[in-house]
Amino acid sequence: MKKIAVINDISGFGKCSLTAALPIISAFGIQACPLPTGVFSNQTGYDSFKSVDLTDSMQSFIDEWKRLKPSFDGVLTGFIPNARQGEIISRFIDDFKGENTVITVDPIMGDDGELYPCHDEKTVAAVKELVKKADIITPNVTELALLSGMPLKNGYTPDEIKNMSEITGVKTVITTGIELDGKIANAVYSDGGMKLIEGRKIGEHFSGTGDIFSAYVLSAYLSGSDMFTAVKDASRFIEKAIEETLKNESPKHYHPDGVDFEKLIKTI
Repeated sequence: MKKIAVINDISGFGKCSLTAALPIISAFGIQACPLPTGVFSNQTGYDSFKSVDLTDSMQSFIDEWKRLKPSFDGVLTGFIPNARQGEIISRFIDDFKGENTVITVDPIMGDDGELYPCHDEKTVAAVKELVKKADIITPNVTELALLSGMPLKNGYTPDEIKNMSEITGVKTVITTGIELDGKIANAVYSDGGMKLIEGRKIGEHFSGTGDIFSAYVLSAYLSGSDMFTAVKDASRFIEKAIEETLKNESPKHYHPDGVDFEKLIKTI
Protein backbone atom coordinates (compact mmCIF):
# COMPACT_ATOMS: atom_id res chain seq x y z
CA MET A 1 0.00 0.00 0.00
CA LYS A 2 1.25 3.48 -0.85
CA LYS A 3 1.98 5.85 2.03
CA ILE A 4 1.85 9.61 2.47
CA ALA A 5 3.42 11.30 5.48
CA VAL A 6 1.12 14.18 6.44
CA ILE A 7 2.75 16.86 8.59
CA ASN A 8 0.18 19.25 10.02
CA ASP A 9 -1.84 20.16 13.11
CA ILE A 10 -5.19 18.70 14.17
CA SER A 11 -8.33 20.46 15.42
CA GLY A 12 -11.31 19.07 17.30
CA PHE A 13 -13.70 21.39 15.49
CA GLY A 14 -13.40 23.22 12.16
CA LYS A 15 -12.63 20.61 9.54
CA CYS A 16 -9.13 21.49 8.39
CA SER A 17 -5.49 20.35 8.49
CA LEU A 18 -5.24 16.65 9.47
CA THR A 19 -8.97 16.28 10.09
CA ALA A 20 -9.61 17.21 6.45
CA ALA A 21 -6.58 15.61 4.78
CA LEU A 22 -6.57 12.14 6.36
CA PRO A 23 -10.01 10.93 5.15
CA ILE A 24 -9.31 12.19 1.61
CA ILE A 25 -6.02 10.29 1.42
CA SER A 26 -7.61 7.14 2.88
CA ALA A 27 -10.44 7.32 0.35
CA PHE A 28 -7.85 6.88 -2.40
CA GLY A 29 -6.67 3.65 -0.79
CA ILE A 30 -3.44 5.27 0.40
CA GLN A 31 -2.17 4.94 3.95
CA ALA A 32 -2.05 8.34 5.67
CA CYS A 33 0.75 8.60 8.25
CA PRO A 34 0.14 11.74 10.34
CA LEU A 35 2.94 13.61 12.11
CA PRO A 36 1.04 16.10 14.31
CA THR A 37 2.62 19.52 14.74
CA GLY A 38 0.05 20.81 17.24
CA VAL A 39 -3.35 20.04 18.77
CA PHE A 40 -6.17 22.59 18.79
CA SER A 41 -9.51 22.50 20.60
CA ASN A 42 -10.91 24.09 17.45
CA GLN A 43 -9.24 25.82 14.53
CA THR A 44 -8.07 29.41 14.90
CA GLY A 45 -10.89 30.91 12.83
CA TYR A 46 -13.26 30.71 15.78
CA ASP A 47 -13.54 33.49 18.38
CA SER A 48 -11.27 31.59 20.79
CA PHE A 49 -9.32 28.33 21.01
CA LYS A 50 -6.91 26.33 23.16
CA SER A 51 -3.86 24.63 21.74
CA VAL A 52 -0.77 22.55 22.51
CA ASP A 53 2.36 23.15 20.41
CA LEU A 54 4.10 19.85 19.60
CA THR A 55 7.28 21.35 18.13
CA ASP A 56 9.34 20.03 21.06
CA SER A 57 7.98 16.50 20.53
CA MET A 58 8.27 16.25 16.76
CA GLN A 59 11.92 15.20 16.57
CA SER A 60 11.46 12.34 19.05
CA PHE A 61 8.49 11.12 16.99
CA ILE A 62 10.60 11.34 13.83
CA ASP A 63 13.44 9.42 15.49
CA GLU A 64 11.01 6.59 16.24
CA TRP A 65 9.87 6.62 12.61
CA LYS A 66 13.49 6.27 11.52
CA ARG A 67 13.71 3.02 13.49
CA LEU A 68 10.68 1.73 11.58
CA LYS A 69 12.42 2.53 8.25
CA PRO A 70 9.24 3.42 6.33
CA SER A 71 9.14 4.17 2.62
CA PHE A 72 6.93 7.11 1.66
CA ASP A 73 5.44 7.69 -1.78
CA GLY A 74 4.50 11.23 -0.81
CA VAL A 75 5.05 13.86 1.86
CA LEU A 76 2.44 16.58 2.43
CA THR A 77 3.16 19.59 4.65
CA GLY A 78 0.73 22.26 5.86
CA PHE A 79 0.73 25.17 8.29
CA ILE A 80 4.10 25.98 9.88
CA PRO A 81 3.74 28.22 12.97
CA ASN A 82 7.43 28.92 13.61
CA ALA A 83 10.85 28.75 11.96
CA ARG A 84 12.08 25.91 14.17
CA GLN A 85 9.25 23.68 13.04
CA GLY A 86 10.12 24.49 9.45
CA GLU A 87 13.69 23.35 10.06
CA ILE A 88 12.48 20.08 11.61
CA ILE A 89 10.23 19.39 8.61
CA SER A 90 13.06 20.22 6.22
CA ARG A 91 15.29 17.62 7.90
CA PHE A 92 12.37 15.15 7.80
CA ILE A 93 12.26 15.49 4.01
CA ASP A 94 16.02 14.94 3.80
CA ASP A 95 15.73 11.80 5.95
CA PHE A 96 12.72 10.20 4.26
CA LYS A 97 12.68 11.33 0.63
CA GLY A 98 13.29 8.42 -1.68
CA GLU A 99 14.00 8.44 -5.39
CA ASN A 100 10.29 8.57 -6.26
CA THR A 101 8.86 10.36 -3.22
CA VAL A 102 6.65 13.32 -4.24
CA ILE A 103 7.06 16.28 -1.88
CA THR A 104 4.02 18.58 -1.72
CA VAL A 105 4.18 21.81 0.27
CA ASP A 106 1.16 23.96 1.02
CA PRO A 107 2.94 27.24 1.90
CA ILE A 108 0.29 28.69 4.21
CA MET A 109 1.36 32.28 4.92
CA GLY A 110 -1.36 34.76 4.01
CA ASP A 111 -4.42 35.66 1.97
CA ASP A 112 -6.24 38.64 0.47
CA GLY A 113 -2.97 40.47 -0.18
CA GLU A 114 -1.73 40.28 3.42
CA LEU A 115 0.67 38.14 5.46
CA TYR A 116 -1.01 36.37 8.37
CA PRO A 117 -0.26 38.23 11.64
CA CYS A 118 1.03 35.02 13.27
CA HIS A 119 3.95 34.93 10.80
CA ASP A 120 7.20 36.85 10.97
CA GLU A 121 10.19 37.14 8.63
CA LYS A 122 11.86 34.05 10.11
CA THR A 123 8.79 31.90 9.54
CA VAL A 124 8.40 33.13 5.97
CA ALA A 125 12.08 32.37 5.35
CA ALA A 126 11.59 28.84 6.74
CA VAL A 127 8.64 28.24 4.42
CA LYS A 128 10.68 29.48 1.45
CA GLU A 129 13.48 27.03 2.32
CA LEU A 130 10.95 24.20 2.51
CA VAL A 131 9.51 25.13 -0.88
CA LYS A 132 12.96 24.65 -2.43
CA LYS A 133 12.63 20.92 -1.65
CA ALA A 134 9.13 20.57 -3.09
CA ASP A 135 8.01 18.89 -6.29
CA ILE A 136 4.55 20.46 -5.97
CA ILE A 137 3.38 23.57 -4.12
CA THR A 138 -0.21 24.79 -3.69
CA PRO A 139 -0.11 28.50 -2.78
CA ASN A 140 -2.93 30.97 -3.09
CA VAL A 141 -2.08 34.12 -5.05
CA THR A 142 -0.90 36.02 -1.97
CA GLU A 143 1.42 33.19 -0.96
CA LEU A 144 2.74 32.91 -4.51
CA ALA A 145 3.65 36.60 -4.40
CA LEU A 146 5.42 36.13 -1.06
CA LEU A 147 7.40 33.19 -2.43
CA SER A 148 8.42 35.02 -5.59
CA GLY A 149 9.24 38.34 -3.92
CA MET A 150 6.57 40.26 -5.79
CA PRO A 151 4.58 43.14 -4.20
CA LEU A 152 1.41 42.11 -2.37
CA LYS A 153 -1.86 43.34 -3.83
CA ASN A 154 -5.41 42.24 -4.52
CA GLY A 155 -5.61 40.58 -7.92
CA TYR A 156 -2.99 39.27 -10.36
CA THR A 157 -3.26 38.60 -14.08
CA PRO A 158 -2.62 35.11 -15.50
CA ASP A 159 0.66 36.39 -16.99
CA GLU A 160 1.76 37.67 -13.58
CA ILE A 161 0.86 34.32 -12.01
CA LYS A 162 2.86 32.44 -14.63
CA ASN A 163 5.86 34.72 -14.10
CA MET A 164 5.72 34.31 -10.31
CA SER A 165 5.40 30.54 -10.70
CA GLU A 166 8.57 30.47 -12.82
CA ILE A 167 10.43 32.51 -10.22
CA THR A 168 9.75 29.94 -7.47
CA GLY A 169 11.82 27.34 -9.34
CA VAL A 170 9.37 24.57 -8.35
CA LYS A 171 8.50 22.03 -11.05
CA THR A 172 4.74 22.17 -10.45
CA VAL A 173 3.01 25.23 -8.99
CA ILE A 174 -0.75 25.04 -8.45
CA THR A 175 -2.08 28.48 -7.58
CA THR A 176 -5.51 28.42 -5.96
CA GLY A 177 -8.32 30.89 -5.45
CA ILE A 178 -7.73 33.13 -8.49
CA GLU A 179 -10.72 35.42 -9.07
CA LEU A 180 -11.42 36.02 -12.77
CA ASP A 181 -14.56 37.76 -14.04
CA GLY A 182 -16.78 36.52 -11.23
CA LYS A 183 -15.40 32.99 -11.42
CA ILE A 184 -12.83 31.19 -9.31
CA ALA A 185 -9.87 29.48 -10.96
CA ASN A 186 -6.80 27.40 -10.19
CA ALA A 187 -3.66 27.71 -12.30
CA VAL A 188 -1.49 24.68 -13.02
CA TYR A 189 2.07 25.65 -13.95
CA SER A 190 4.33 22.76 -14.94
CA ASP A 191 7.37 22.41 -17.19
CA GLY A 192 7.14 26.01 -18.39
CA GLY A 193 3.46 25.96 -19.38
CA MET A 194 0.33 27.01 -17.51
CA LYS A 195 -3.34 26.06 -17.73
CA LEU A 196 -6.30 27.61 -15.94
CA ILE A 197 -9.12 25.52 -14.49
CA GLU A 198 -12.20 27.69 -13.97
CA GLY A 199 -15.11 26.96 -11.69
CA ARG A 200 -18.10 28.67 -10.13
CA LYS A 201 -17.59 30.97 -7.17
CA ILE A 202 -19.91 29.72 -4.43
CA GLY A 203 -19.99 31.58 -1.12
CA GLU A 204 -16.86 33.15 0.34
CA HIS A 205 -14.25 31.57 2.63
CA PHE A 206 -14.56 28.01 3.96
CA SER A 207 -12.17 26.48 6.48
CA GLY A 208 -10.13 23.52 5.30
CA THR A 209 -10.70 23.65 1.56
CA GLY A 210 -6.99 24.16 0.93
CA ASP A 211 -6.14 21.10 3.02
CA ILE A 212 -8.69 19.01 1.14
CA PHE A 213 -7.35 20.31 -2.16
CA SER A 214 -3.67 19.53 -1.56
CA ALA A 215 -4.48 16.08 -0.13
CA TYR A 216 -6.74 15.27 -3.09
CA VAL A 217 -4.25 16.45 -5.72
CA LEU A 218 -1.31 14.50 -4.27
CA SER A 219 -3.42 11.36 -3.72
CA ALA A 220 -4.88 11.48 -7.23
CA TYR A 221 -1.45 12.05 -8.75
CA LEU A 222 0.03 9.10 -6.86
CA SER A 223 -2.95 7.03 -8.00
CA GLY A 224 -2.13 7.61 -11.67
CA SER A 225 -3.86 10.86 -12.66
CA ASP A 226 -1.95 13.45 -14.63
CA MET A 227 -1.53 16.75 -12.76
CA PHE A 228 -4.11 18.68 -14.76
CA THR A 229 -6.78 16.00 -14.21
CA ALA A 230 -5.90 15.75 -10.51
CA VAL A 231 -6.39 19.50 -10.05
CA LYS A 232 -9.60 19.52 -12.09
CA ASP A 233 -11.09 16.65 -10.07
CA ALA A 234 -10.02 18.21 -6.75
CA SER A 235 -11.60 21.53 -7.76
CA ARG A 236 -14.88 19.85 -8.68
CA PHE A 237 -14.88 17.84 -5.43
CA ILE A 238 -14.55 21.01 -3.34
CA GLU A 239 -17.21 22.77 -5.41
CA LYS A 240 -19.64 19.93 -4.68
CA ALA A 241 -18.68 19.95 -0.99
CA ILE A 242 -19.48 23.66 -0.77
CA GLU A 243 -22.84 23.04 -2.44
CA GLU A 244 -23.53 20.30 0.10
CA THR A 245 -22.61 22.66 2.93
CA LEU A 246 -24.89 25.44 1.71
CA LYS A 247 -27.87 23.07 1.70
CA ASN A 248 -27.78 23.31 5.49
CA GLU A 249 -26.60 26.88 6.15
CA SER A 250 -26.84 30.32 4.61
CA PRO A 251 -23.94 31.84 2.68
CA LYS A 252 -21.72 34.12 4.77
CA HIS A 253 -18.27 35.63 4.50
CA TYR A 254 -16.53 32.91 6.52
CA HIS A 255 -17.54 29.36 7.43
CA PRO A 256 -15.28 28.24 10.33
CA ASP A 257 -16.90 24.79 10.54
CA GLY A 258 -15.52 23.82 7.12
CA VAL A 259 -17.34 22.01 4.32
CA ASP A 260 -19.51 18.90 4.40
CA PHE A 261 -17.24 16.70 2.31
CA GLU A 262 -17.90 13.44 4.18
CA LYS A 263 -20.97 12.49 2.13
CA LEU A 264 -18.90 12.81 -1.03
CA ILE A 265 -16.03 10.54 0.05
CA LYS A 266 -17.68 7.59 -1.69
CA THR A 267 -17.45 9.45 -5.01
CA ILE A 268 -13.63 9.44 -4.98
